[in-house]
Amino acid sequence: MILIRLIEELEKLGKQRTIGELTLSNYSVVWKIYLVYGQLLYATDGVHPVRRFYRALKSHCPNYVVELYEKSDYQPWEYQLLEQGINQKQLSLIQAKLMIRTIVQECFFELSSYTDLENNWQPSQETTSTLGMGIALSSREIQTVLAQATQKYQEWQAADFGHLSPSLSPVLKPGTDPKALPGLNKYLNGNSTLWDIAWQQKTSVTEMTRSLLPLVEKGMLEFQRIPDLPVPTAKAPVKAPVNPPVVTTPPPSETQPTKSAKIQPLIACIDDSPVLAHSLKTILIPAGYQMLSIEEPMRGFSQLIEHKPDLILLDLNMPNANGYSVCKFLRESPVFNKTPIIILTAQNTTIDRARARLVGATDFLGKPPDSEELLRIIQKYLIKS
Repeated sequence: MILIRLIEELEKLGKQRTIGELTLSNYSVVWKIYLVYGQLLYATDGVHPVRRFYRALKSHCPNYVVELYEKSDYQPWEYQLLEQGINQKQLSLIQAKLMIRTIVQECFFELSSYTDLENNWQPSQETTSTLGMGIALSSREIQTVLAQATQKYQEWQAADFGHLSPSLSPVLKPGTDPKALPGLNKYLNGNSTLWDIAWQQKTSVTEMTRSLLPLVEKGMLEFQRIPDLPVPTAKAPVKAPVNPPVVTTPPPSETQPTKSAKIQPLIACIDDSPVLAHSLKTILIPAGYQMLSIEEPMRGFSQLIEHKPDLILLDLNMPNANGYSVCKFLRESPVFNKTPIIILTAQNTTIDRARARLVGATDFLGKPPDSEELLRIIQKYLIKS
């Protein structure tokens, strides 16, 4: 099975922590999988990459307005649009990662139908931004996406659709009256694929295709290949000035901390309470630490990626985010898979601790934290790291 071979190849490349492009091809199709340090950055093919990108975009970030982007010779245009959306604060890192997962799952589904693909690995000397490393899929995420794609493809095969592709478009045959199919005729004009229609109807592609079979059996419908949508236009953008995040450090160190320039360890605090942030600042700054305060984690991941703190203090209960989910997301990111994450919570029970450990938390502190205990734990894990 092609997916088994693919996973074996990805695992081998993952251990090498390499950067480059894996091509899978035969006489009719070419698939490309982009890797950064062994993580899966993106997957695409030459059939309907634009349709696939827009479906994922509408699913996870319907308000993102696709604009002109700067063309690169070594990265797919889709990834460049994701990076641009994050930099312009139209996309969060979680939304970008969800889009990549959705797109890769579709690619794995389609790849399941092939048995004769040859693979070729082309390493790259190009560097990848830390932002890219933050949204790339880890080996564990790849396994999850693979399992989901395999299940969906097994459902497709069980419905006896192995001879069909979801990239085909259902089209009414000449002589069929569209009025005889109210509610469906708008989809059967050769402008939408089975993937497209299933997304619009909010159902699985297998169920959508099954609902059309009676029309095929009556000779009213056939499946055709249709072209992809136009690729967004590439253009060198005008770079806007970047507003630095608010970093609570004493003068004269109130500039943006950078990993290369800083001497004092940087502690990130993810908590919606300005009161707690102020309390932590009064403890950490005199002790010789820098502090990065983030009140909204959904909007603040880019700051974490940019500054790469030495340790993260994470509130478990925030109004706009679940601390467990935030911790799991950070742990699945190659950038933070080894960063100490200390949970701050007033619910310091055995169950809370066990659940937090499962998503990768390093340790616990009660709220509000005792100053001596806080500094002891920070020193403990900074020495280890």
